[in-house]
Amino acid sequence: MKTAIMQPYFLPYIGYWQLINAVDVFIIYDNIQYTKKGWFNRNRFLQNGKDALFSIPLKKDSDYSNVNERFISQEFNKAKLIAQFKNAYVKAPYVKEVMPILEEIINCNEDNLFKYIYNSVQKICEYLDIDTKIIISSELKIDNNLKAGKKVLALCKATESNIYINTIGGIELYDKQEFAQNGIDLKFIKSKNIEYKQFGNEFVPWLSIVDILMFNSKEEMQKILKEYELL
Repeated sequence: MKTAIMQPYFLPYIGYWQLINAVDVFIIYDNIQYTKKGWFNRNRFLQNGKDALFSIPLKKDSDYSNVNERFISQEFNKAKLIAQFKNAYVKAPYVKEVMPILEEIINCNEDNLFKYIYNSVQKICEYLDIDTKIIISSELKIDNNLKAGKKVLALCKATESNIYINTIGGIELYDKQEFAQNGIDLKFIKSKNIEYKQFGNEFVPWLSIVDILMFNSKEEMQKILKEYELL
């Protein structure tokens, strides 16, 4: 059983979806602290040949609140965000296929940040035909006071997993020997250099999944989802 664990991000880059596609079980954290510097409620898209930020405004709350305790601001202008995507990608080859998915995601009625993001993850997985089982972290009975690798190990054991795949960014954080001692093979996923045509301009890499979907068919996306190495 291969498992991955990640924070909930809104329309993240292709590596996130490669990770989900690479495992049998994907655990998404809901009981993890929200940070302003993270990518929970923002990402980058292509606008006039350059990268630009889009974001979901949140209600003011404690800086120590978990993601599932944060709520979307009533001032969130969903129509404006939809228009931003439409205007940016109006001439993209797959805008007609992708915009209905984005509109459904953005118009979700949930005001809880985690539930809103969780819905977007499900919708993108459906579009990409990713059938990985997704589990919300708080649904697993573990000691939530555990930190870092100890918590990951506990979540793997709770799902009876023997392989844990982490993003390449965690290669300095986790010890393969410690995982092996607990009967779990620790691997790291590294996306290959993915490049595709963006209106003929200089390529801007690692944008939101929105960008790559606008320029690639579902068939091409199936290949891109497998363009990675396991270390």
